[in-house]
Amino acid sequence: MIDFTNGTLFKLSVINPSEVANEVAPLFVDGETILLAAKTIRDYVVFTNKRIMSVNVQGITGRKKDFTSLPYNKIQAFSVETAGTFDLDAELELWFSGLGKVRFEFKGNFDITYLGKLIAGYVL
Repeated sequence: MIDFTNGTLFKLSVINPSEVANEVAPLFVDGETILLAAKTIRDYVVFTNKRIMSVNVQGITGRKKDFTSLPYNKIQAFSVETAGTFDLDAELELWFSGLGKVRFEFKGNFDITYLGKLIAGYVL
């Protein structure tokens, strides 16, 4: 499992969901679809219509993977921070019951308000 106790993850870049769909789709429940996918160098995060799934790619070959599900219904609070003039990264912070704070940083000109609305639609 990715160590969420530090509250941070490497900076993510949004990718085409088809790049990771074959790896995560076998774990989906009926009717679950990918809404957004983002990746670091090896690890990635998938936002579906049911949960957030973080994938920790392990080992030298990358064949071993840890899939961690973060259900929207366990989110107690969340915040979004838009990119600024000098701080070009956008951030999403989520507080989960039983887990604590999880923070995702997105690099580039990612529209974090889209993700804020997405999370709000499932949490509120």
